[in-house]
This record gives sequence, C-alpha cells and structure tokens, in this order.
Amino acid sequence: MLVVGDVVTDVVARHGSTLAHGTDTKARIRTLPGGAGANVACWAVRSGCPEVRLLARAGAESADWHREALAAAGVRAHLAVDDEVPTATVIALVDAAAERTFLTDGGAVLRLAVEDFTPTLLDGVGRLHLSGYLLFAAVSRAAALLALRTALERAIPVSVDPASAGFLGELGPKRFLEFAEGAELLLPNADEARLLTGLPEPGAAAAELSRWFPRVVVTLGARGAVVAAGGEVMGRVPAPPVPEPVDSTGAGDAFTGGFLAALLAGADEMTAAAEGCRAGAAAVATVGGRPPAR
Repeated sequence: MLVVGDVVTDVVARHGSTLAHGTDTKARIRTLPGGAGANVACWAVRSGCPEVRLLARAGAESADWHREALAAAGVRAHLAVDDEVPTATVIALVDAAAERTFLTDGGAVLRLAVEDFTPTLLDGVGRLHLSGYLLFAAVSRAAALLALRTALERAIPVSVDPASAGFLGELGPKRFLEFAEGAELLLPNADEARLLTGLPEPGAAAAELSRWFPRVVVTLGARGAVVAAGGEVMGRVPAPPVPEPVDSTGAGDAFTGGFLAALLAGADEMTAAAEGCRAGAAAVATVGGRPPAR
C-alpha cells in the first residue's frame, strides 16, 4: 500500500481541567511524530500489512527524526525535504474526556509537489490511500490528484480520508467531492459525512455518499462505524469499550490503517471495519496518534 499524505510534529497537551483563559492551566505535554497519513501507515503496519510506503513532505529541521520514527514503525518513508518551510505542527489540546481540539500549522505538508511524486512508488502496491489534508491547498492538491490519476490508470483502487471537518467546510463539500472523484472508498468521520451530504444521521449520510463512491465507511468514535455501498447501509460495527480513554488523537487514522490492512488481506467490509474499530480503540488508550512502541 502507498499512502500519500502528511507527517506532522504533534504537541499533545493533556489538561484535566477547563482551560483558564489569560493564565496558566496545568497539563501533561509531549512532542510526538504524527500526521494523518503517517499515522495511517504506521497503524496499517501494526495491523499486519506487510509493506506500507508513505510519500510526504517534511521540513529540514525534523525530517531525519520523522524518517527514523517511521522506519522504526516499519514504514518505508519517502520524505521530500523542504529547506524553506518547517514540518507541519499540530497542537492537540486533549481534555479530561480524551477529546481533542487541534491548532494546525500546515507547514511543509501543503507544499508536497507534483515533482515529489513518481509513478514507481505505485509499483507492486495493492492500494493508494490519500489523506484529504492535501486537497485543501493548491500545490499539495496537484500532487495528490496526480497520484490519484496515476493509480486509476493502473487500475489500483484508491481510498480517501476527508481528514478535517473544519478545513472541509472552508473548501466546500462540492469541490471536495469533485477532487475525490474516482476513489472507490471514502472514509469520513460522522462530522465530515454530515458536511458532505447535509444529512444529520450518519447512516443516511453514509448511504448517500455511497452513491458517489462504491464503498463508504463512516466512523462514529466510541459508537463504532457504519458501512454503506450502492446507496444502502450494509451494516454497523460496534467499537470495543475503552475502560480508560487517554487521547483520541489519531483514533480515526488508526481505524483507517486497521481497516485497509484487513481489506488488503482479503477481508470483507464488515470484518475489516471490526479490525479498524479494534485499532481505533487501541489508539484511544495511548497518547498520540501512532501505535505504542513494542
């Protein structure tokens, strides 16, 4: 599998009390490697995918650190190094309920260029997965769409993660759907599915989106996921309980990595969704968006 996406430096700040405006709030803070695309790649490897490649762009100041972290996770990283703009940075504010709010500086992510992509990256792969973050800026969007077109020309299935309800709202649902045309699998969360369809109920939104894309899986956080195809809901998969949730950062990425790994191993959509839910539950039980080190 090839993931075309993002690497991000995550600053995860877990605060047990309400943020005190204008003064100090105690927090436990860690700086960790992250990024939706990179997280998906790492969880796919953890979930049994034998070979996962990642194309992304990082700033020169931390490219080596990110490359080493990805290698340690078993991902074959192809990182374009940006000498002008630093690696993307996300400050994740995580409250007592493990819910996260992001402050995002796109940095080098949005400068992934068509020159960074080479068709040989698709040699021998069974799937291309695109992080939707790349679709929110013109330069990175051109690179993502080149990868998508090249995969379609080779009859390689493509999946897309819309990535951010906030940025999706700025771009506009119609434009996003046009950019993602040709993908055979869409993996939004409930908020993104609502934005893309205008339908409040996730199942109805999933069914509607499956008129645009052959397969759609909408993640519902602690409530699991709903799978749709051909304009109809195929079923719902519950999420395993997490007795002590720590941080929901990257839980959706974990689901995607687990789901795609299972699909590539031959599982059907419902079985793959169950695997994705297991990976998502494991992510909520650890700090940051990557699998815990073994």
